[in-house]
Formats: sequence, structure tokens, C-alpha cells
Amino acid sequence: MNPTATAVRAGFARGWIEFRQLFTTGPDLIGQFLMPAITLATLYLLRDRSYQGTDLSIAELALPGLLGSIIVFNGLFAVTNVLVLDREDGTLLRAKTAPNGMIGYFIGKIVSATGSVVVQVIVVLAAGMVIIGGSSLDGAGAWATFAWVLLLGLLAALPVGAVLGAVLEGPRATFLLTMPLMGLVAVSGIFYPITALPGWLQGMGQAFPIYWVGLGMRSALLPADAAAIEIDQSWRHLETAAVLGTWAVAGLLIAPVVLRRMARHESGSSMAERRDKAMQRAF
Repeated sequence: MNPTATAVRAGFARGWIEFRQLFTTGPDLIGQFLMPAITLATLYLLRDRSYQGTDLSIAELALPGLLGSIIVFNGLFAVTNVLVLDREDGTLLRAKTAPNGMIGYFIGKIVSATGSVVVQVIVVLAAGMVIIGGSSLDGAGAWATFAWVLLLGLLAALPVGAVLGAVLEGPRATFLLTMPLMGLVAVSGIFYPITALPGWLQGMGQAFPIYWVGLGMRSALLPADAAAIEIDQSWRHLETAAVLGTWAVAGLLIAPVVLRRMARHESGSSMAERRDKAMQRAF
């Protein structure tokens, strides 16, 4: 039997087990759905406020952005946090000692992270359509757009999360990472049209995947005439696919190199050194 194929199958099995644990453990469920629930409650209060004279409410415009933020933000952190924590407690080191264990480990993390994000998106979409209304996936074209934006968004976010998880040290570093990411959310027009921002901020926001995933989600969920409030009054599907595809290809090329380097340097002494640093910070 091919050892690599065995490791791949073990990785999928591991990912499925971890995925089920995420949705059968109370704290994990709260961690995944608390912020989306709070955001949905806020949007519910804004459901009757229209955006600048349009027929769309602020809540209807923001719901696709919420889905986009879940895809990018949660997809990135799902891998980053796990890698950092597994390096801290020795899980990664134990995986390294097994034959082809790193292959199974990384496949398992990708499977569980992808499954988690997809379920979150589906649940939040369903809840949003019920309590906010106005959004719909009308026709095969809208469903196809929703699917390819979701796929490309994950392919753009997950490798970046793997790279960050490989280079960051300690949970404190991942916590500090949230601040620049929240700043990026603010300039990405994820919850409102980016045309409301100054031109230089528009350019900055368009350099990152989160804007394009939000735009793609709006194109799938909102009526065609809603594109009038976007840049060039267009959903820009070709540009969306190009930018997300570029991030995905770059991430898929860089992440394996960084992860292999991280795995080579993973040892008992490096793990002990990280623990000593953590103890020094604690005291």
C-alpha cells in the first residue's frame, strides 16, 4: 500500500473527526457562532433603514459582507490558531514522528477548517435570509457564483492562515494579529460599498481578498441593479476571479515551502524553548 495514499486517507479521517468535534462541543459552537449571531442581531435592527435612497436596506447590503468576512477571517484563523497551539502543546511534534504524519496532519486541518467555514456560511445565510430578508440566490447563475466565490475565497484564505501559523509564536501573537486584520476589514468595504471611502483607501482594500469575496457574495445574493453602488457600477466577476485566484496560487506555492521549513525546525528543544518564553511572559 502506498504510504502517501495511506497518510492522505488518515488525514481525511482525522479532519472528519475534528470537524464533528467542532459541532458537538459547546464551547466550540459558541466560539464559531457568537460573533455572527451578534452581527445578525445588529443587522436585524437596521433592516428598515435604506442605503442612500436605494431600495436596499443597510442590513441587506451587509449580510453578504458578513458571509465574506466569515470565509476569509474564519478560514484564515481556523488554520493559524490551530498551528500555533499545536506547536505549543507538542501535537505537531508528535505528528512529525509518524511516517508521513505531517501529510495527514495538514490534510486533516484543511478538511476540518473548510468544513467549519462552509457550515458557518450556510447557517448564517439561512438565518439572515429568514430574519433580514431581501437576499436570495435566484437561479442557477447565482448559485454558481456563490459556489465559486466561496471556493476561491477559501483557497485564498487557508494558505495565508497556514503561513501565519507557521511563523507566529504563541497565542499572544495571534491575538495581536486581529488588530491589523480588523483595520483591513474597515477599509475593505465588506459591510458597505467601498465607494463610500476615499480613493486611496479603495485601492488599498482592493489589494486583499476580503473585499473581493464580499463583492462576489453581494453579486450572488443581491439584485442585479444593486451593482450601481459598486465601483464601475459592475460586479466585476473577472477581476474577482483574477485577484482571488492570484492569492490562491501564491498561497499554495508559498505555504508548502514555509510549512516544510517549520516542520524541519520543530523539535523537543524548540518546543521547550517556547514554553520557557511563555512562562516568562506569564510571570
